[in-house]
Amino acid sequence: MNASDFLKKALLLLPFLLCFAAPPAFAQETLDTGTTAWMMTAAALVIMMCIPGLAMFYAGMLRAANLLSVFAQFFAGAGLIAILWVVFGYSIVTDATGMVAGEYNLHSFIGGLASFLLLDLKPDSITLGMPTSVFITFQLSFAIITPAIVAGAFAERIKFSAAILFLAFWFALVYAPMAHMVWGGPGSLMANWGALDFAGGTAVHINSGVAALAACLVVGKRQGYLTHSMPPHNLGLCLAGAGFVWLGWFGFNAGSAAAVSGVTGMAMLNTQLAACTGVLGWMAVEWIRNGRPSALGIASGALAGLVGVTPGCAYVGPIGALIIGIVSGAVCFYFVAVVKRKFGYDDTLDVFGLHGVGGMVGAILTGVFASTALGGTEEIEIATQLWAQFKSVVFTIAYSFAISLVILKLLDWTIGLRVDQEAEAMGLDQAEHRETGYNL
Repeated sequence: MNASDFLKKALLLLPFLLCFAAPPAFAQETLDTGTTAWMMTAAALVIMMCIPGLAMFYAGMLRAANLLSVFAQFFAGAGLIAILWVVFGYSIVTDATGMVAGEYNLHSFIGGLASFLLLDLKPDSITLGMPTSVFITFQLSFAIITPAIVAGAFAERIKFSAAILFLAFWFALVYAPMAHMVWGGPGSLMANWGALDFAGGTAVHINSGVAALAACLVVGKRQGYLTHSMPPHNLGLCLAGAGFVWLGWFGFNAGSAAAVSGVTGMAMLNTQLAACTGVLGWMAVEWIRNGRPSALGIASGALAGLVGVTPGCAYVGPIGALIIGIVSGAVCFYFVAVVKRKFGYDDTLDVFGLHGVGGMVGAILTGVFASTALGGTEEIEIATQLWAQFKSVVFTIAYSFAISLVILKLLDWTIGLRVDQEAEAMGLDQAEHRETGYNL
């Protein structure tokens, strides 16, 4: 056979051979409509969890003259953080450039700017089976609610301008890097350690709770704290807000699966179970200590359980979720009712006691109940996993407290953090916004 005949036969066989060729490495992901629909819903649920949910929960616990100040901070904070998210936030959270599994470098702590201004986003871009725009929106909902959680610590006494600037700087310097360290993928700090955090025990709850502790220490106590009665002005509003938060948490936890799968269902079930036993844990301890359960305590117990199960919602089994919920409810009550009074810090809406402490309890217990030996999904050595979880908790506490403290001190030295005594006595609604929540 001469060369010409061989070439002709090879060309005839080429289409047949190509049928068995591997697909190109740059093949596009395909759109999964089920995943897309669920993730759009989950993003909306998390936004609802923040506004109106968390805003109502916070506002109802305040005095009537400060009702609108919380809503104003939440809405303004969401607007500013959305802009920062587009400019650089999404990029430094998700950009994995330069990251190598098991290696530590700058990109283990913070992502790059490959998606600066989202200039690389196209309508047909696909991430994890959904439009990239949907994935960006879902991640943005986390970026909005996490700084908002912190605002509960300094309510009723901080300048509106200082609150908004703090939320913006804290997002940029604390939340975004921490989210990258937790969820940045192979080569990120927490991934290298092997720490488990499915939906935000460290990046969201410990992070915001510790920042809240720093904030209430720097801003100082409200006038009359521990000497004058400061009861919630509208517990109905507060409990309705807690209900919205509970509902939105399904988007928060189950949405973090970024898919419609068995993992999504497990996260959803565990979220509900932990919330229910969180109610029981808080209620039981409060009943024993105070002789009666309170409606606010029952709602707070649900949120404590939700916080506690967040890091392990897809890793633990139902028994683990039940135990995490009841322990979180009991421990959070102790910090809110006993520890805060003992040390005298004025965490207005118990952000540290609920989110910070609940996140720590959940992160540590995830290291136990994620084991398949205890009904979880992970083939782990419990002692080894506990060490990884402990490191992640300690690092988050140190990083968040230190950077939050610096931001707060700088703002205090420049524009000042607190309103004056007259404005505080008047209430922030009138003093800062010239409005009132109730016009009789």
